[in-house]
Amino acid sequence: MLDLHRLRVFRSVVASGSVHAAAANLGYTPSAISQHLAALQRETGLTLLERSGRGLRPTSAGRTLAAEADEVLARVGAAEALVADLRSGRTGSLSIAYFPSAGIVWMPALVDGLLRAYPGVRLDLRLSDEPPERLEERPDLQLFVAGDDIPARPGFITRHLRDDPYVAVLPDPHPLAGRAEIELAELEQERWIDYDAVQGRCRQIGLDACAAVGFRPAFRVEAHDCRSALAFVAAGIGVTMMPSLGAEQPPPGVTVVPVVRPTPVRSIHVVIRESIVGTGPGRAAVELLLADRHPAASGGPDLAYG
Repeated sequence: MLDLHRLRVFRSVVASGSVHAAAANLGYTPSAISQHLAALQRETGLTLLERSGRGLRPTSAGRTLAAEADEVLARVGAAEALVADLRSGRTGSLSIAYFPSAGIVWMPALVDGLLRAYPGVRLDLRLSDEPPERLEERPDLQLFVAGDDIPARPGFITRHLRDDPYVAVLPDPHPLAGRAEIELAELEQERWIDYDAVQGRCRQIGLDACAAVGFRPAFRVEAHDCRSALAFVAAGIGVTMMPSLGAEQPPPGVTVVPVVRPTPVRSIHVVIRESIVGTGPGRAAVELLLADRHPAASGGPDLAYG
């Protein structure tokens, strides 16, 4: 069985590039670091490090072990934090994953509400567009944009939060900026700014709507995130179309106008681990997400399985 302490020492040497640097970072002597490394190599039967000038670099086997050690040590760290929470009587922990625009608009109020109600809760916040395939890697709550099919997962509940219509985002001097609404086809000749990853689901929803009226946007800038795209629009470089949540806090110099005929819409859901629904922080998080201040939240606080 591998010694976790030696794994930590090994990972420090790989990250810092030398025994002396790792010793300084960990507060050990260089000879102690060398002894731990030698013992780890005996345990594994592998050559994990090789000389590189005055320092060390991992061998191929060492790089593989270092990558695996990151995951092992992260899991051990989480377990140690859980034990500390339980020993001290703190409320516990809650992991929440979210996509970028939800992080900007919803997460500050959600985190504030949770910490006010449960000051001792430890929050693990993750930026993630899609729930991990491996169930054991999924957070307690995951905000995500759903496609046509939402597969049922054992041990998890899926709840619809909001249908999020797309809007046109224009610089203030634009001739269409004073309109109450804009037909999507009217944007065909504009210089477009992208706001999502090339393979992003939200981007594809917008492209499909444009294709439905007979054009494909000519992207002048590919920003790949809402905040950057809004800044490019404010600078007068072009226009964009994005979900209204992403444009909810536009910078000065930008006008947001609803898009019609058609109106692209994305569907926002939350996946909840069943085991946290009955806990205080878990219940509070779900109730905050379903609160009236989130427009078009469907139904009340009851949870639907699926």
